[in-house]
Amino acid sequence: MTYAEPFGRLIDEFMKMPGIGPKSAQRLAFYVLQISNSEAKSLIAAIEEAKKKIRYCSKCFNLTVQDPCEICADESRDRSRICIVADPKDLIAVEKTREYKGLYHVLGGVISPLDGMGPENLRIKELLGRLDGVSEAIFALNPTVEGEATIMYLTKLLKPMDLKLTRIAYGLPVGSDMDYADEVTLTKAFEGRKEIK
Repeated sequence: MTYAEPFGRLIDEFMKMPGIGPKSAQRLAFYVLQISNSEAKSLIAAIEEAKKKIRYCSKCFNLTVQDPCEICADESRDRSRICIVADPKDLIAVEKTREYKGLYHVLGGVISPLDGMGPENLRIKELLGRLDGVSEAIFALNPTVEGEATIMYLTKLLKPMDLKLTRIAYGLPVGSDMDYADEVTLTKAFEGRKEIK
């Protein structure tokens, strides 16, 4: 189906976003056309403000409006532990648990040769410069081939530094059925099992 040029362009712009396919882009475009002018202006203003004010923390590379970010500036955080994540959204996911009280380091992705991401494209040099006084590095990367490759690469770099290297456990989500889990998830669940006391 042929759309009016401005509508087609709007759909194309939405399709550039990660995880947005043609149908989702079309739904978003229809939504934008149906909202009031004041709501559209508010959306535009929010995007412009975020683009203008949000930047990366110079220490951990989290998204922030202040530098250093609130987490790096918080003196009550445990500075002997650093949690290594791929992206700011992963940092936010860990923070939502309210269980981890240490520092973070955002790599800016994972090693993925097919996507043109090698170790030189990640913030590994910056990570190495932050390890003074750190006794534990925790890997919180997705259990994908790329995430595993990144963990293996970083393990080789960090092992000689006499750091405790740990990774978060993977397994079955709470409330799920085992028969829906794939083999890799079940394997990780068994590997991450803990003794019942």
